[in-house]
Amino acid sequence: MILFGSAATEDFHPEFSNVNLFCVVRDSSFAALQAVASAVQWWDRQKQPPPLFMTRHEVERSIDVFSIELIDMQQHHRVLFGEDVLQGFEIPANLHRVQVEYELREKLALLRRHLLLASGNDSRMWELLTRSLSSFVTLFRHALMVLDQPAPHRKREAVHALSQQIKFDPSGVLDVLDVRERKANRKKLDVKDVFSRYLAAVEQVMTAVDRMLHPGSRR
Repeated sequence: MILFGSAATEDFHPEFSNVNLFCVVRDSSFAALQAVASAVQWWDRQKQPPPLFMTRHEVERSIDVFSIELIDMQQHHRVLFGEDVLQGFEIPANLHRVQVEYELREKLALLRRHLLLASGNDSRMWELLTRSLSSFVTLFRHALMVLDQPAPHRKREAVHALSQQIKFDPSGVLDVLDVRERKANRKKLDVKDVFSRYLAAVEQVMTAVDRMLHPGSRR
């Protein structure tokens, strides 16, 4: 059993962060899963996400679709019980680059969709910003890796580092981070202005990654 995600780092936030568990099992049959169902249901009642269950073979065969997640797990995890199965295998850079581009495109499209639904409701717009922040900062970190640059794990440092590499305005992202960390009062900020700068930052990161991965195209 492995603890991963922000709970294994200094970036854990009690209000927004989850306690993520990864269980690598020998037997993933229906009967084996039923045997641990009551424990998982108890964990769910604690308002935590259900653990991820995989066999070791599945982990090793998943590097082409879970490269971002596995890299993050490898870099920041804590073994609670058993063997450290996250060490000992490498994730090809080309698979990682493809997933970073895919995730940026998908999450940018979803951000726009949810913005349309939240438009006109300041509270919903702030919720969308704060809830989407972790995913985008994770992708910013991985964009640094795609650019062959050091990728700080701490959110603020990663945002600053990427903004220096591809020259975008990070202020919208940093404003959301300040609100989330209770360093700024959202009532003193114009959510539309913050969202505009936040969205522009994500779009610029997407464009930079796209140009790097497709240098010969006219996108």
